[in-house]
Amino acid sequence: MHTVELLVIGSGPAGVSAAAAYADAGGPPPVLLVSADDDLPYMRPPLSKGALTSGPPVEPTPVDPALPDDVELRSGTRVSALDLENRTVTAAGEQIGFRRLIVATGATPVPFPDADDDAEIHVLRTLDCGRRLTAAAKRSSSAVVIGSGFIGCEAAASLASRGLEVTLVTPEEGPQRTRLGERVATQIASWLTDLGVELRTGVSVTHVDAPRTVHLDDGTTLAPDLILAAVGARPAAADLAEGGAPGAVLQTYEGRLVADEHLQVAPGVWVAGDSARGLNVAAGRPLDVEHWGDALAMGELAGRNAAATDAAGAETGDGWGVWDDVPGFFSEIGAHTLKYAAWGDGHEAIDVVERAGGFTVWYADAADVVVGVLTYNADDDYERGRDLIAHGATLTEARSGARAPAPAPEGEVPEG
Repeated sequence: MHTVELLVIGSGPAGVSAAAAYADAGGPPPVLLVSADDDLPYMRPPLSKGALTSGPPVEPTPVDPALPDDVELRSGTRVSALDLENRTVTAAGEQIGFRRLIVATGATPVPFPDADDDAEIHVLRTLDCGRRLTAAAKRSSSAVVIGSGFIGCEAAASLASRGLEVTLVTPEEGPQRTRLGERVATQIASWLTDLGVELRTGVSVTHVDAPRTVHLDDGTTLAPDLILAAVGARPAAADLAEGGAPGAVLQTYEGRLVADEHLQVAPGVWVAGDSARGLNVAAGRPLDVEHWGDALAMGELAGRNAAATDAAGAETGDGWGVWDDVPGFFSEIGAHTLKYAAWGDGHEAIDVVERAGGFTVWYADAADVVVGVLTYNADDDYERGRDLIAHGATLTEARSGARAPAPAPEGEVPEG
């Protein structure tokens, strides 16, 4: 049986950054990264934007940081079972032993539930999905996008920019209205309609007949050349935790692996990215994060913590880092970029600050503490907002232009 010092499962941003950080921190070799994806590690954000706007073929964009040369990569290899007691996994029928493990399995798209088995419905997550969707777009003149999350909005804008007649269908009264509020929903709707996207808001898809007939609950029937379902994703770690192997006792919450502030889920085992429900020290509570940049940061933390762990699973003198980042991401809808940072588990109040050519939206909890910020053409507010969220500033402070206190110099205790 092949045994490695570090086994990383998943070749997305969390997995690649974990392997790179482990090697950079001097973690002992050998390191093995296994991935169910057939392609070499690549960036996923372009799949709903530039890659979809332009014509085939879809070219992969390498992940930055790159996978170190001394990390062995096995693509097209699915891990089917985990045995924590014996420190092994089963991958493509082979037993692989490990001393340290990082789970970075990401998430898989949720298929549209109310459809004929042979209905032609695309999802968008992997490079292979992007290739098939782009190839279909090349021979299509019309499309229906189901769902108004960021993937749905970005893809609808890209397909419309490509020249297709696009209809976006959503049960929300406006794109992202539930999550981001009326001001943002109105703006996104304006950008989409300016590109020619027809919005069907407050309407649900009741069924999709094969091959491509879409029935809406208002009695309307659509017959596009292409259907894209962007209705969410399911963390893939649940399959691993529930693999049925002896000793697989990882705790899960709604499909995610439950981790401490070090992103550790069991002795010598860490999780990062979409499959993690980690304890965020700055937030003071567990969070679920599904953003590319946060997967990179979580992977780096998990990799460095794994490198600072001895073979018995104990912390070395280098010490373990904690997860305290404020989650955030950018969304490109056509030519427009929204920047959003938030704890992501809800808000009670929304405050909009308009400015020439842009705006800032502050989100606060019931105690008037800032828990999120969204900006359009207001980069300073975005950077300031992330610091204010981490500091637990009030909405009044955010509106006043206040900034979070600068960190105290190392070894110095801040006043107050």
